[in-house]
Amino acid sequence: MSRITEITDIADPALDMYARLTERQLHPKHAQGYFVAESRTVVTLALAAGIEPVSFLMDKSQLSGASADLAREILADRWGDVPLFTAEDRVLESLTGYALSRGVLAVMRRPILPTVEAVCRGARRIAVLEDIMDSSNVGAIIRTAAALGMDAVLVTPRCSDPLLRRAARVSMGTVFQIPWTVIGASPEDWPGRGMKMLAELGFRTAAMALSQDTVGIADPRLKEAGRLAVILGTEGTGLSSETVRLADWTVKIPMFHGVDSLNVAAASAVAFWEVCRPVDA
Repeated sequence: MSRITEITDIADPALDMYARLTERQLHPKHAQGYFVAESRTVVTLALAAGIEPVSFLMDKSQLSGASADLAREILADRWGDVPLFTAEDRVLESLTGYALSRGVLAVMRRPILPTVEAVCRGARRIAVLEDIMDSSNVGAIIRTAAALGMDAVLVTPRCSDPLLRRAARVSMGTVFQIPWTVIGASPEDWPGRGMKMLAELGFRTAAMALSQDTVGIADPRLKEAGRLAVILGTEGTGLSSETVRLADWTVKIPMFHGVDSLNVAAASAVAFWEVCRPVDA
């Protein structure tokens, strides 16, 4: 039966996976690995999605407060004999670098990602994130995709991992609610083989990019496409020229007041809203 172990020192070896192992060490290149879920919302949604916990760490106040129900489930061995560590909020703050308003963390086993075909089966609108390295942007785009009706998300091999602690937290746990996977086994698979795969799956492709030869985001052809993949690029350099060349359309969002572009997460919200809303809306 799970028991509560109180941690008073950040140097305690029990905290290694939370405090001292890098995310690269938690997820070695050729192994399934682990990740750290942070916040009660993220942990709860991960558990609801069937993600396997390895250990839990809670602010002591959470045991009888907002996360009391979760603590009871852990102590009742809902997920097996998984250890539950507790600590004062000052210890958790030293772990994360800031105060946690919902002091719950968990080390979880990484799920085996589904195939692109499985993720796209039945999907009409998907997002493709090309080499977006900022984990906050990745999390924000995934949350936006889930909220605005996109069916799935694909990330290229160079893209920031959606299960990084910051990405999952910024996504508010929606990374466990919307289907996603990596398109391509290696960086060399994108854009050539990846774009070919999208075409074979029946997707028209809309590359969000600043270019002379573009269509507006409200172009009716985008809405009329039976299956559409909206491709978003990294901050600064944007999409690769090869991706733009291979796409069915290069798409822009009209700008005003001399502004030339939006943050990629903000641009994703505009694009997803426009391509998902009904024609007569």
